[in-house]
Amino acid sequence: MLTFDAHLDLSLNALEYNRDLRLPVHEIRRREEGMTDMKGRALGTTAFPEMRKTEMGLCVATQLAGCMVGPRPMANWMSSEQAYAQTQGQLAWYRAMEEEGHMRQITDRAGLEAMISLWTDGTPNDDKPIGYILSLEGADSIRSVEHLERHWEQGLRAMGPAHYGVCKYALGHDQVGGLPKGGKELIQEMDRLGMILDVTHLSDGCFWEALEIFQGTIWASHSNCRSLVPDVRQFSDEQIKALIERGAVLGAALDAWMMIPGWVRGQTTPQETGLKLEVICDHIDHICQLAGNAQHSGIGTDLDGGYGIEQTPEDLDTIADLARIPAMLEKRGYSQTDIEGIMSGNFLRLLRQAWA
Repeated sequence: MLTFDAHLDLSLNALEYNRDLRLPVHEIRRREEGMTDMKGRALGTTAFPEMRKTEMGLCVATQLAGCMVGPRPMANWMSSEQAYAQTQGQLAWYRAMEEEGHMRQITDRAGLEAMISLWTDGTPNDDKPIGYILSLEGADSIRSVEHLERHWEQGLRAMGPAHYGVCKYALGHDQVGGLPKGGKELIQEMDRLGMILDVTHLSDGCFWEALEIFQGTIWASHSNCRSLVPDVRQFSDEQIKALIERGAVLGAALDAWMMIPGWVRGQTTPQETGLKLEVICDHIDHICQLAGNAQHSGIGTDLDGGYGIEQTPEDLDTIADLARIPAMLEKRGYSQTDIEGIMSGNFLRLLRQAWA
């Protein structure tokens, strides 16, 4: 079944972790044995062979470089100009992968339809390029609102204005407050360009203000349900209902602390909690129940987003295990049509509408 993942930090892994994603996951792990410089070493889940194995012909692939005050271990710089340079390096890696035939950037409806046709033509997937929509997680690398059009011309089609903390154009989910003036202008410019607004990571105040300002296409690339995991990183039922009213799709994330309550990052283990992959179906189902249909839930794993299998369900080895989710949904009574929508169709419908 065709799979669409709405959030993968592929360039972060290639450049920050120095992983060659053309290699199988287990070979990447072998090469990292004994390394302790970064969280998730020798525990990664995601590489091109495993993506192809689970029929992940399309994904949203990010650029990521913040400039929060104070040093952080990765993806963080002391100025917007440095963050910009980092994201341009990430873009260069995507371009290199395109030249090698491993990836293909999708920027419009025609490119989307061509990639869907390629991945559903019944031929082996072993050597097919993986289609990617370029997204920016946190807008700190946008040096000014006037610069955003340059990024659009490079293929940037979606953006989340915030990540963690106090960001240049918005506040992250771990903060309290609304949009600064520059944030409102940035969101208006996104609207003018036709860029998709990713509301993931926005503080509650910024979330509601953004929905008032922005009139275009919205998604939440990797967000779960606050009623199941009571943390501001997740969306409340009120927020989910507002997104449903706007026609948005929410991608279910596989970061363990977002899946079950009480998880302490760096301390809790999948084994001691017994966390299983099927728990993600609870979040998917909750959104479907609020919507009254299965048209607003999708997959946005955030796998290898700064962590590995030490912070995922204990029965997940690689991203290829996403292929087990359809059977889990079928067991809960979901129809084949609904399952196909959750695995890819809902996000594809949203993109078709956005690029009509």
